[in-house]
Amino acid sequence: MNNVSLCMEYRIALLPGDGIGPEIVANSKKILSKLVENYALNLQITEVEAGDSALAKYGDPLPKQTLDIINKSHIILKGPVGESAMDVVVKLRQMYDMYANIRPAKSLPNVPNKYGNVDILIVRENTEDLYKGFEFMLSDDTSIGIKVITKKASERIVKVALKYALERNKKITCVHKANVMRITDGLFSRVCKEILKGSEVKFEEMYVDAAAANLVRDPSRFDVIVTTNVYGDILSDEAAQIAGSLGLAPSANIGDSKALFEPVHGAAFDIAGKNIANPTAFLLSVSMMLDYIYSLSKEIKYKHASNALQNAIYEVYKEGKTLTPDIGGSAKLTDFIDAIYSKIA
Repeated sequence: MNNVSLCMEYRIALLPGDGIGPEIVANSKKILSKLVENYALNLQITEVEAGDSALAKYGDPLPKQTLDIINKSHIILKGPVGESAMDVVVKLRQMYDMYANIRPAKSLPNVPNKYGNVDILIVRENTEDLYKGFEFMLSDDTSIGIKVITKKASERIVKVALKYALERNKKITCVHKANVMRITDGLFSRVCKEILKGSEVKFEEMYVDAAAANLVRDPSRFDVIVTTNVYGDILSDEAAQIAGSLGLAPSANIGDSKALFEPVHGAAFDIAGKNIANPTAFLLSVSMMLDYIYSLSKEIKYKHASNALQNAIYEVYKEGKTLTPDIGGSAKLTDFIDAIYSKIA
C-alpha cells in the first residue's frame, strides 16, 4: 500500500456488474458526485465492463481493455456480478494478491433481527485454502481438492486482524478446526498464538463449528474474528444475516498494491430493471473505500466523506420512510438514493 500513499489523485476502476448492478451503480453516482464536490475528493473514476455482459460481448468476463484500466488503477469498485463471479472476483483477488477480505456485520435501524445491536468484523484470509482451486479427478468417481495454508498468508492476515482489533474493542477470536485438520489448521492456529499472545488484545481460539453456533446463540460475544478463506466465507454470510440481511453487507478485498470494494449480495436478476433494488451494500462499500483512501493518504477529508455517507445511510434507516421492499418498505431505488443525497452534510 505504500506505493500509492503519496498519490494525490486516486484512480478507481468502476465495474457496474450484472443484474441490479448497473442500476445501483448508475444511481449511486449521484451520491459519489456529491461527496466529491462537498469534500474536494481527488478521485478519477473510469467505468469498465466485466461479468456476464462482458462475457457475452467479448467472450471474456474480464476483457483485456478492462484489465488495462484496472492495472493502472489504485482501487476497484464493483457492483454484483452474475454467473461469471468466480472468473471476475476470485480471479482479481488472486491476480493482485488482495489477501485480506474485510466483512463488517453491523445492524441498521428498522431492519429486524433477533439480537439487537450487532457489530462484528470478520477478517478472512482471501487467497488460499480450498479456494486456491487445486481440484482434480483421480478417477471417474473420485475427486480431490487440496487445502493450502501457508505461514506467510496466515501471519499477514492475523496482523491485519490485530490492526483492526486495536482500533475497535481489543478482542480477537481465531477460528479454525485444528482438532481435526492438525497440519493445515494447526499451522494457522500456531500463527495466531505466536502473534496474538502477549499483544494488547484479548485473544481466544474457537473451532469453526462452535463459532457458527455461538454466532447464532450470542453474537455480542464476538468483536473481530480472524479465520481462513473457506470458514470466513461461510461465517461472514452467517454474521451478515444475523445483523439483518445478507443483502445489506459491504466488503473490502485489500492487498499491498490494490484494493477492491464490493457488495456481498448477488446480481438478483429477478428484480433487475424494476427500480426496487437496495443500494445499501454498495454505498457502504463506497464508505469503506473512502476509509481505505484515508488510511493511505492521511487526508482527513476522505474520513469525513466516509462518515458523512455512513451517517446519511443510518439516518435514512432510522427515519424508516424511504426503505426498499427487501426490508419491508415500499420506496423505489431512486427514492432511497434521493433520501441519502438530501442528508449528506
